[in-house]
Amino acid sequence: MDFLPYVLSTTLVLNVILALAIIFLERRDASSTWAWLMVLLFIPIAGFFLYLIFGRKLSNKEIFTWDKKSRLGLLTAVQDQLRSIKEHTMKVHHEDIVQYEDLIYMHLKNNDALLTQNNEVEIFTDGQKKFHALIEDLEQAKDHIHLLYYIVRDDQLGQRIADVLVRKAEQNVEVKLLYDDMGSRKLSRKFVRRIEAAGGVVDSFFPPLIPKLNMKINFRNHRKLAIIDGKIGYIGGFNIGDEYLGYSKRFGYWRDTHIRLEGGAVSNMQTRFILDWNYASRDDIFYDERYFQAEAEGNVGVQIVSSGPDSDWEQIKNGYIKMIMSAKEYVYIQTPYFIPDDSLLDALRIAVLSGVDVRIMIPNKPDHPFVYWATYSNIGDLLKAGATVYIYQKGFLHAKTIVVDGNIASVGTANIDVRSFRLNFEVNAFLYHPNTAHVLAARFHEDIIDSTELTFNLYKNRSSWIKFKESVARLLSPIL
Repeated sequence: MDFLPYVLSTTLVLNVILALAIIFLERRDASSTWAWLMVLLFIPIAGFFLYLIFGRKLSNKEIFTWDKKSRLGLLTAVQDQLRSIKEHTMKVHHEDIVQYEDLIYMHLKNNDALLTQNNEVEIFTDGQKKFHALIEDLEQAKDHIHLLYYIVRDDQLGQRIADVLVRKAEQNVEVKLLYDDMGSRKLSRKFVRRIEAAGGVVDSFFPPLIPKLNMKINFRNHRKLAIIDGKIGYIGGFNIGDEYLGYSKRFGYWRDTHIRLEGGAVSNMQTRFILDWNYASRDDIFYDERYFQAEAEGNVGVQIVSSGPDSDWEQIKNGYIKMIMSAKEYVYIQTPYFIPDDSLLDALRIAVLSGVDVRIMIPNKPDHPFVYWATYSNIGDLLKAGATVYIYQKGFLHAKTIVVDGNIASVGTANIDVRSFRLNFEVNAFLYHPNTAHVLAARFHEDIIDSTELTFNLYKNRSSWIKFKESVARLLSPIL
């Protein structure tokens, strides 16, 4: 036991060094700093290794790059739109869009998110219908198929998708599949090799140095994108797996939101895919007009907005806040996790106290219990302020949807939590179109039928044990 004092003293020194690094070098926000200091204080040995796995920040180096010609073309288009907003000369399909010029400007200025207004949008809230449509579109592909999913499973649905990709690759259609290595950690090499043998290319995002031993819990690519022939795009919450069809005994029916797009927004989705692909793969995609063939005569305004640990700003979160602060009538939110930071929580609280009808829907079946306790803790603050909260009972609610005043909406991959806002790579479609917003609001009202209302009295009467779990989860919520 003579070595024990040396181990303890070494651990103490490492914790002190790590604490100093967190405070003075990494320049984290105060809440995250205190959360990690508590972990190091109360569990010094395990906390050190937890930090190595969960706590490290991403390098400030730009990781997503685009060739200079394409980058220059994008920046020119962005500057043109910025100028038109500043000079109040931007042509809009719906006058309602004008009142959101500041939101559009913010996404343009800080995310190069071009506004396109010629889009057609189809909304899916059921996995069976979404994947039926996707597979039909994949079958019709003539030039290329680009898929990016956080989770790809080697199950019944995964095999159906793989069958199509193999057939299309054998028909000389360009097939590229990018998956997140952590989210798809159970994906078999046999699944990948079958697509590659047919001529497709498959790569993973942030793979480990040692196969099947990925220690990069953070900085995962949580995006879900499908682009077919540069003309059709899918974006939203559904991954590829049988549970998303409602076949999971644990979750039951899977309620999500996904959209199918045709129009200029597909080109912006394509750009996002190419940037992610070129970072993850050695098989770079270079600019080619065939990738940008978006044609449609729709009238839905769309901005494709990305965020991640490589960003200077939490762009999607800022978009959510801007939407909430613009609300005059109502804000409807559906999210599987509700762990907002103070800025977003304040925005919602101010909206409620200003007479805005704020309604939030969360699931009854948690897939991450610790995150679920933190969700309930944050919900209490808004219930006290006067917000309405629904608990979805039909199955698992995985939708990431916000609708404001029947004018604008957001559908994508970003949950309302620190992980989505700061630690994961996400992508959302911000939709400027009253009809589309009304459809999403109507779906929210339909889901109320399958939900129960969580009143403030019910919330106050929860057990002491639940309150304790919520308190612990709330303390650590900045690093969940």
